[in-house]
Formats: sequence, C-alpha cells, structure tokens
Amino acid sequence: MERNGRVEGKVVLITGVAKTNSIGFSTARVFGEEGALLAIVDISPKVHACADELRKEGFTVSSHTSDLTKMDEVQAAVAAAVTCHGRIDVLVNNAGMVIEGMEEDFTDFAHMSEKDWDFGIAINLKTQFNVTRTVIGGMIERGYGRIVNVSSVTGPVVANPEEAVYCAAKAGVLGMTRGVALDVARHGITVNAVGPGWINTGSTTEGERAGAENTPLGRAATPAEVGKLICFLGSDDASYITGQLVVIDGGNTIQEYKGPSELYY
Repeated sequence: MERNGRVEGKVVLITGVAKTNSIGFSTARVFGEEGALLAIVDISPKVHACADELRKEGFTVSSHTSDLTKMDEVQAAVAAAVTCHGRIDVLVNNAGMVIEGMEEDFTDFAHMSEKDWDFGIAINLKTQFNVTRTVIGGMIERGYGRIVNVSSVTGPVVANPEEAVYCAAKAGVLGMTRGVALDVARHGITVNAVGPGWINTGSTTEGERAGAENTPLGRAATPAEVGKLICFLGSDDASYITGQLVVIDGGNTIQEYKGPSELYY
C-alpha cells in the first residue's frame, strides 16, 4: 500500500472509535494511510470490529475497551496500547458527546439535574483529562508528543439552546488545551484543538442537515475532512502550532445570516 508518510512509524492513540461512519474511525483511517500504527479505544466492544475493518485496509491496529471517565480503566487501556506498540507519539481525544447506543440529552438549563450536568462534563471533558494525563508523562520523558483534542464550534465559538453542559464542556476542552500547551511546550509537545461544525456522520439529524445546507460551502463536512485536519495537527508539519483552536465548519461561524441563500445571500 502506498503511504504518504506524514506520520510514518508514529504510534497514534485515538479515542471514540465505535462506528465506521464517524470522525474517530475516519481519523484512524487517515492516520493509517499516512503510515501510523494505530491504537483505538472506546467504551463499546464495537471498537474491535472497527479495528478489524482497519486491518483489512492493511493497517497495524490494536483495539481496547475502556470507560474513559474512569482513570483506572484509562490507565489500563493506555498500558495495553503501550505494551502493543511501545509508546504513544500522538494522542487524539475524540470521544465525547454520547456513549454509543445512547441518545443525546437536550434539557434546558433550568430543568437540568446535577447528575446530568456531571455526566455531560465527565463524558466531554473529564475523558480528555484522564487520557491526556495518562499519556503525557511518557511524552515528556521522550521529549516528543502531539495531542489533538476534539472540541467543537459549540461552546468555544457559538451555542445552541438546551446544550449548556455540552457548551461548557467543549469550551473547557479549549481552555485545557491552551493550559496544557503552555505546560509542555518546552518538552517538544504540541497541544491543539479542532472545532468541527456540521459533520455528516451516521448520527446526523434532519435539522443538522438543514444547517449544513446553509453554510457558505452549502454542505456538511465529511468525517474524513476532519480526520485530515487532525492528522495534520498530529504531524510534524504542524510543529510550530500549539494552543490553537482550528475551526472546520465550512465558514458557518463567520456569516451572520444563516437562512436560505435566496432570501439574503
């Protein structure tokens, strides 16, 4: 298989890989095409089927199940990945939003329970803390690392009703990204975040499709387009970029009017 080699021989740990029509899976495929060795992690056992699919494409892949909200399970999964591959060079914190098989919760803030708030923060922010905290010591030891956190435009840039906890968590991901970037910059480690807008995944709703059609580019992004951005930030081509949020939203957040183009522009 012809490889571009942007991350040739690098070991990449990617969280949130349980569906083949997802950002996580597409990101793993892009890294594989660019020559990386893959360790994929998810709470769902479907992560193993995703690994099988990637192996069919000729990639070296290990798969691991873990509840990423629990530090002991994260440590066990990372240790297993290191046993398989020797180290972790690149971390992609992609897991979040919902657990595979669950519906996303939409509750206005005035009616949100403390339990629901804690769950939203745990799945979207604490997961990224747990995995980053577990791998970063090895990166500091080796004097090299690339960390890419999947945030969102929702929270850091814009907001939606009935998504206060998601907004808070994804804004928190950006804050953590910047803080960690400063802590580890002198150790040869970069830390960046990506902010996807409307993405055409298997869970895209009718409303999200309508939103995507009213972006300047007139469509949603493919998961592979997001994966290519993540791979760039996880490569040495992005060696002087750190602490940044890179938005990938087809220009949606730079336009004020977001209705049908025939009514304005």
